[in-house]
Amino acid sequence: MKKKLLALLMGTSLVMGLAACGGGSDTTKDKNNGGGTDTAQAGDADKIFQQKCSACHGGDLKGGVGPNLTKIGSQLSKDDILATIKNGKGAMPPNLIEGDDANKVADWLSAKK
Repeated sequence: MKKKLLALLMGTSLVMGLAACGGGSDTTKDKNNGGGTDTAQAGDADKIFQQKCSACHGGDLKGGVGPNLTKIGSQLSKDDILATIKNGKGAMPPNLIEGDDANKVADWLSAKK
C-alpha cells in the first residue's frame, strides 16, 4: 500500500512540475513573424503572471512550490525581480517570461509592498 501511495505521489508531482514549466508557443518565433502571443496581446501583468507563474507562486501570490510574492516589492527592486525572471533562481527556470512581458510583470511585482 505504501509503495502504491508513494508511486501516486511521485507521478502527481512529476505531472505538476512539467505542467508548471512547459507549454506555450515560442514567443521569439511569433514576434519575428509579426504575430503576437496571447500574453503580449493581453498586455496585463496580472494575466501574464496567471499564465506563466501562478502554478508555482499561486494565483494569489502566496506561494506554493515557489516563494510567496505578496510583498516582494519591499524586498527586491524591479531590476532585481527582472534579473530573477531572466536568469531563474533555485528551481525556477530562466526566461519563462521574455521581453516586454517580463518588464511588465517585474514592474507589477515591484509594486507589491
